[in-house]
Amino acid sequence: MNKSLKFRDDGTFVIVQFTDVEFIDEFDYDPESPKLDEETRRLMEMVIREERPDLIVFTGDVIASARTKDPMASFRRAVAVAEDNRVPWAAVFGNHDSEGHVTRAEMHRLQLQHEYCVAKEDPPGVIGAGNFLLTVQDDSGKAGAALYFLDSGDYSPFGGYDWIRRDQINWYVSESRALTEQNGGMPLPALAFFHIPLPEYNEVWDTEVCHGHRLDGTCSAPRFNSGMFAAMLEMGDVMGTFVGHDHANDFCGTLHGIRLCYGRATKYVSYVGHERKDHFPTGARVIQLKAGERDFATWIRQNDGTVVRGQPEHQPEGRLVQS
Repeated sequence: MNKSLKFRDDGTFVIVQFTDVEFIDEFDYDPESPKLDEETRRLMEMVIREERPDLIVFTGDVIASARTKDPMASFRRAVAVAEDNRVPWAAVFGNHDSEGHVTRAEMHRLQLQHEYCVAKEDPPGVIGAGNFLLTVQDDSGKAGAALYFLDSGDYSPFGGYDWIRRDQINWYVSESRALTEQNGGMPLPALAFFHIPLPEYNEVWDTEVCHGHRLDGTCSAPRFNSGMFAAMLEMGDVMGTFVGHDHANDFCGTLHGIRLCYGRATKYVSYVGHERKDHFPTGARVIQLKAGERDFATWIRQNDGTVVRGQPEHQPEGRLVQS
């Protein structure tokens, strides 16, 4: 397979974001889990059929590794929908991917073995597994857009969730600067994909008009702000970021010119213990780039096949200060 990504003849490039599919295997303690995996597979098949993506991105929690005896087999089952449909794909990892006995590095090596996976090996000296850059070629064969993939980690040693580390940010800045120089000093239109939302996701909900839902009540961001958003702002290339993690959040909001977006949970929305709690239909976020344009369109394809282009508007309420 030719693993280069290209804009279509009409100048578009379509990405489907599947998030938090959390595949398991037959040994899970929940008798409903195999049924849920089959429902998820059918949903992904429908989205691929309707949207005909040029790239599929799994934004973390591809498997629920603590609930499966064979994490590698579960991962292969999760991404098989992309392989079977011969669609280029790539995955970043979430906190649930590495709770079992297989490491993120082993899982990243596994994804690289797949025929239609377009992910790349990790850059040397950079923390995590699944940090890589892809470019989308225009009709002249030059890079017309950049796609950054980052490992947002799992759990912080200080409590809460992990954060994107300094060496990852330095790697991003270096790659961004090189692409800008190759593009005559003009930053390439770029998107970034990772699992755990940045702290700025809470800021944009509190201070700007957003569209969509935050039914989890908060964005489960790290307690520490490592500066990834500031780096993207300074480099001037990233137009939007796409995360998962919070199953009942699906909003987008623009902060200082960067759109911060959630996917739509693909397996289920949220849960308490083992109880499913569905707030809205499962589905997938779709992103469309256009060659030569510094913008993107995005919508949600729901599990009944309907398309949601205009989500509910949320007016900023100001940041709540907890006493």
